Amino acid sequence: MTEPIVHLIDDDEAVRISVSFVLDMNDLPAKTYASAEEFLAVAEALQGGCVVTDVRMPGISGLDLVKRLKERGVTLPVIVITGHGDVPLAVEARRAGVIDFIEKPFDDEALLRSIRMALDVQLETDVHAQERQRFEQVLATLSGRETEVLRGVIAGKMNKVIAFELGISPRTVEVYRANVMSKTHANGLSELVRIALLAGF
Repeated sequence: MTEPIVHLIDDDEAVRISVSFVLDMNDLPAKTYASAEEFLAVAEALQGGCVVTDVRMPGISGLDLVKRLKERGVTLPVIVITGHGDVPLAVEARRAGVIDFIEKPFDDEALLRSIRMALDVQLETDVHAQERQRFEQVLATLSGRETEVLRGVIAGKMNKVIAFELGISPRTVEVYRANVMSKTHANGLSELVRIALLAGF
């Protein structure tokens, strides 16, 4: 897994330099961008890390950046830096999916706490995505009948109800159900349901 990078976007060079220094002193690799446009040019190719952006910038604002990242399917967690008068904007950004906002002048520790939280969120998202992909691949190996039985199980139906609906015997349903449990390596019904739901079944 590549090392997570903090992507810092601010049109103020002094802020970019000072925040980069703080991140460097705390062993957090960072890349800086003078504008949202500059970041958007590379955003879709990025993996891992988080985004720290000023909310007010010439051209594309921090809020517009959040919306554009969402439109492009870029899932990096975003933290916005906001001036006192920008709090309503920050609240709007939060509604758009920003995970935190920090008001200027901010304490270094507050920023670091927020960034570490964002990186934890990103790590969880990555693990979640890998898990989902694995489950999707497993469920794709089920036969048509096994898939039908699984749908019945997830709907909370008894074996005899599934059997009646599919026109097969309850014993046959049990066999298919056992096959599904074996293929998914689920330890029980609740885990089987979690696997199916996570895979968007």
